[in-house]
Amino acid sequence: MKLYYRKDGKGSPLVVVHGLYGSSDNWINIGKRLAEKHTVYMLDQRNHGRSPFADSHTYNDLRDDLEAFFEQHQIEKATLLGHSMGGKVAMWFAADFPEKVEKLVIADIAPKDYLLLKENSQFYLHQNILLAMQEIDFSQIKSRNDVDDFMAEKIDDSRIRQFLLKNVAKNKETKQYKWRVNAEVLYDHLDEIVSGVNKNWLDDRTPITSYPVIFIRGMKSNYILPEDEILIREIYPDAKIIDIPEAGHWLHAEQPEKFMQAVMLCC
Repeated sequence: MKLYYRKDGKGSPLVVVHGLYGSSDNWINIGKRLAEKHTVYMLDQRNHGRSPFADSHTYNDLRDDLEAFFEQHQIEKATLLGHSMGGKVAMWFAADFPEKVEKLVIADIAPKDYLLLKENSQFYLHQNILLAMQEIDFSQIKSRNDVDDFMAEKIDDSRIRQFLLKNVAKNKETKQYKWRVNAEVLYDHLDEIVSGVNKNWLDDRTPITSYPVIFIRGMKSNYILPEDEILIREIYPDAKIIDIPEAGHWLHAEQPEKFMQAVMLCC
């Protein structure tokens, strides 16, 4: 699969892998800063943004897409920066292709099965979001405000809605709005998106020490809890964990300056 991407800067390669509902668009400002020292590639993963839609969305698919991207762009070795689902993709890719990884920078996700959190899991939130996205009838939509009004009936959090609205685009030919997210396929694969790339997946590679690993977490997020530090260091014994105060899960959007400082410390 040929992924859509944005490229900026000169220097050693750095590949940014966005999270669920994300795209390269969300990383343009961060990418510009990183481009002062790196050749930055910001991807749209399959079923997101301007990349092709597909019927499958497993971590093996996403790892293979990333491997193909490295080959297509003749990237021998790169720093990988992955957020949320993209962080799990980066961990899975790095475990299989350690020789291609300069550094691994993971933003606000741990190598754990989040389904085990049950009612505290984000699974039900994502399930609700993806169902709402599938229910919208774009033939009745005249503006992005109409989309927000519909989504507000299903999702209370205005910040989440504003993030989702970045995925609304207008078809140039039909002039009809559409999602740039394949909600149906993501819904079908949500179990793996939430549970995959956990300790059991990485058991046969542990401990992983062949490249530096840095985790950046938002202190208002519950994706990397204090007890997860033990898990992280079981898999990555030399890992560093950097905390961003006053940041939730979308820490690069909520605290861009502090997030940038954390990334620049390790890259």
